[in-house]
Amino acid sequence: MQRMAIIGGGITGITSAYALVKRGFDVTVFEKHRYAAMETSFANGGQLSASNAEVWNHWPTVIKGLRWMLKNDAPLLVNPRPTWHKLSWFAEFIAAIPRYADNTTETTRLAIAAREHLFQWARDEQIDFDVKQKGILHIYRDKAGYEHAAKVSQLLHKGGLERRAVTPEEMRAIEPTLAGSYYGGFFTESDATGDIHKYTNGLAMAAAKHGVKLNYGHQVTDLGADENSAWVSASIDGEEVRQSFDSVVVCAGVGSRAIAAKLGDRVNIYPVKGYSITVQLDDEASQQAAPTVSLLDDETKLVTSRLGNDRFRVAGTAEFNGANRDIRNDRIQPLVRWVEQCFPGVSTQRVVPWAGLRPMLPNMLPKVGPGKLPTVFYNTGHGHLGWTLSAITAEMLADEVDNSPATSLAMTR
Repeated sequence: MQRMAIIGGGITGITSAYALVKRGFDVTVFEKHRYAAMETSFANGGQLSASNAEVWNHWPTVIKGLRWMLKNDAPLLVNPRPTWHKLSWFAEFIAAIPRYADNTTETTRLAIAAREHLFQWARDEQIDFDVKQKGILHIYRDKAGYEHAAKVSQLLHKGGLERRAVTPEEMRAIEPTLAGSYYGGFFTESDATGDIHKYTNGLAMAAAKHGVKLNYGHQVTDLGADENSAWVSASIDGEEVRQSFDSVVVCAGVGSRAIAAKLGDRVNIYPVKGYSITVQLDDEASQQAAPTVSLLDDETKLVTSRLGNDRFRVAGTAEFNGANRDIRNDRIQPLVRWVEQCFPGVSTQRVVPWAGLRPMLPNMLPKVGPGKLPTVFYNTGHGHLGWTLSAITAEMLADEVDNSPATSLAMTR
């Protein structure tokens, strides 16, 4: 049986472990935290959103970013201080603009394919993750935003997604609690929401039942690989432990770039910070005033999800500021104000802020498959669609491992 090490216990690491163990591999996950999903997979926007598959490699996005650069509460904020990493990333980001349409359509196709696996796994393993399959409503305040969304809908349709235009009156029928004036919207009935932290932990427990070794509290200090094998050194309670494997899979989020460099690969991931607030719906009035249908406000780049009866998650924004995890009040307050404007009946007296670093590649597509060495694999760089794409990229990874020379070699030993 081939022994696989997975670096990272977030959504991509755990889905990879689950997909691999189901195919008969001996899997060990290394995670520095005491539990799964404690970083970027902890409190994201909660959307499983094929309708949000549009990649960001588009000249209007670049122009908006330049215009917002000196505005602290802007949806997209870039620290103007140059670093080689940031400059190289943006150069590749701009170089990918000609593939905007094709990459948007491909991302849509992947997101739709991911649903089948993600929901099937939840049913098979009886995972409770506050799922709501009520669709996602994109809202637009002006004609320009709406017309751009209509063009995006054509790209999504090419990828197999059904998304329909709705009038302001239809928007109110879909989500009666939404306040404000809107030009129109688009509704995707097949999209859903849920709690990524609950899902990841539920799947981790299921993976463990199937035989995955979950090495929580293991800080990876070094690793390496050659043509025939791989090894991982990790620190646990001050003690250094080294283990050998047939192959290693890198699912380390924003840490994947440094790990890839150790393994002889270039994976140009940049950490793009996103923020969220979880509004605690402590009173019945707030519970009634909060939406049950998920929203995406394209102007403010905010998404929402209703998590059970007593939590309302709002998330978004993009901040290019290196590996900075600080929760800035000037980035949180626009989220709070948005709730107060769009859902004035919801009390924001008790709000839990959070920030996480999205692992983003310049072309906005994840890296899935082998590295230069036949014993090294990657499933990382999912950007703002980590949860949405995770189940299908895990299956794609498992296909790559199944068909790899390293697997054939391990089976002959």
